Amino acid sequence: QVQPVESGGGLVQSGGSLRLSCALSGSTLDYYVIGWFRQAPGQEREGVSCISNGYTDYKDSVNGRFIISRDNAKNTVYLQMNDLKPEVTAIYYCAAVLIDSCPLSPDAYRNWGQGTQVTVSS
Repeated sequence: QVQPVESGGGLVQSGGSLRLSCALSGSTLDYYVIGWFRQAPGQEREGVSCISNGYTDYKDSVNGRFIISRDNAKNTVYLQMNDLKPEVTAIYYCAAVLIDSCPLSPDAYRNWGQGTQVTVSS
């Protein structure tokens, strides 16, 4: 019933930027924690960023270049990705959970979107 829907992926050149969106349907966003994850071919899914009400966290390798934010009135979480490099090419997923923390572990999340492709060319 609670369904995140990702959008905003695409093809960009190295050094470019993208803003991903995660819209939550089926519930208000207010008390959900939202995580962003990515999965490259042949790789495990890994946490990129998460946001609760009042706290954010980032994977060390993206800290300083990615910014996560939320707009509860629009029921949407955003991931601004700057200075993109080819190694971040992957399918990006958002996920939601009701929890009093901000985990980067995929196992913590309950409701998952279908993903959006991000490709960075060199």
